[in-house]
Amino acid sequence: MFTLTRLESFSQEIRKSRFLAVAGPVASEAAAKEFIAARSEVGANHNCWAWRVGQAYRFSDDGEPSGTAGKPILQALDGQSLDNVAVVVTRWFGGVLLGTGGLVRAYGGTAAACLRAAEKTALVATTDACVSCDFADLALVKARLTASPGTTIQAENFNATGAHLTVRMPEAEAEAIARLIADLTSGRATIRFAD
Repeated sequence: MFTLTRLESFSQEIRKSRFLAVAGPVASEAAAKEFIAARSEVGANHNCWAWRVGQAYRFSDDGEPSGTAGKPILQALDGQSLDNVAVVVTRWFGGVLLGTGGLVRAYGGTAAACLRAAEKTALVATTDACVSCDFADLALVKARLTASPGTTIQAENFNATGAHLTVRMPEAEAEAIARLIADLTSGRATIRFAD
């Protein structure tokens, strides 16, 4: 699965109607709703949209015939294996009726073209952990943690003898990173995974 790294837009004219797709990353259902509200054009005839966050998804035809706008936009998301993404396709009617097939192609095609042009990144399941170590081991532990792909230090808290590091790491690498920290410090550093 992939998500977008930033906002992307694409516009085209189809038989005198103007279509504008705007896609962006969203972290939750609430963020998707905010994205849709912020990207919908008040003066347009239709603001059709779709979003997916994990197993949750929604779509809207916004007054277009049922199944001709929201569902094709969602299919464009799913067809490109995208998650945590919202898309709004806005239509300014140009006076020529497109028919149901034409609407499906217009909305789905505009969304798909926008998503194809977008910069994507792989979605990686992560886990959080707390690494506790002495000052003598701190520099080495931090260097090895940050050298591990996808691992970031979220916070550092110090006490009289050392530090507690809050670390986010790829779930698939968590056990290997825990062994690495234990081996580097001869067992002096401890790592506790969040529940």
